[in-house]
Amino acid sequence: MRAIWTGAIGFGLVNIPIKLYSATESASLDLDMLDRKDLANIKFKRVNENTGKEVKWDNIVKGYFIKDHYVVLEDADFEDASPEKTKLINLHAFVKVADVDSVYFETPYYLEPQKGGEKAYQLLIKALEKTKMAGLGSFVMRNVEHLAIIKPYENALVLNKIRYQQEIRTLDELKLPNKIKIQKAEMDMATQLIEQHSKSFDISSYKNEYMDDLLKIIKQKDKGKRPTIRKMKVEHTKADDLLAKLKASLG
Repeated sequence: MRAIWTGAIGFGLVNIPIKLYSATESASLDLDMLDRKDLANIKFKRVNENTGKEVKWDNIVKGYFIKDHYVVLEDADFEDASPEKTKLINLHAFVKVADVDSVYFETPYYLEPQKGGEKAYQLLIKALEKTKMAGLGSFVMRNVEHLAIIKPYENALVLNKIRYQQEIRTLDELKLPNKIKIQKAEMDMATQLIEQHSKSFDISSYKNEYMDDLLKIIKQKDKGKRPTIRKMKVEHTKADDLLAKLKASLG
């Protein structure tokens, strides 16, 4: 794995030198975009809007539009904006993970201690495990400031980027049900159904079956075979059928 950010965790007056690695990888198939006529690859080019000519990466800069002109920003400008946050994940609070709603969670990353930081790294893991808390901090990566939760994961620290509150849309535009009367028998059966199928969470028992099925179709088509199309019709449960469907679900 290649580190995508290098810096330190600020834990009180203790700085733990760390490297940050992506904790996930894509499980989707690598599909190319092709021209249907001759199956040629589709390429995307960085084109100058005025000249129509392709622009090399070395000649591309970032700019912010103010009134009638652009202000060009260099790499140093981004670091100067908040130099400490480009090098330090400062844990300014400790919270219960259960208090952070799942809607806020974003990308996970592994944290690895650099040379000399192993003991402080292990101390933070053990302290978080003992208190059942997680560290809340912020840092800058790729010129963007992120909120982050740091918590123990097996024998390592994992960092989860979390969204800011203003990034979460309100529910105002959704047409949500309100004041619908639920019968006691319906509620009793619904809770019984949930309890009947309750079990400990084990992510290892779940596989990305869709990708496997899609790969089977690709291999069939490569052999000139016509894949079998499975038709499926989903019947929506009507309000007056709800009790009967719940009873049938319980067997």
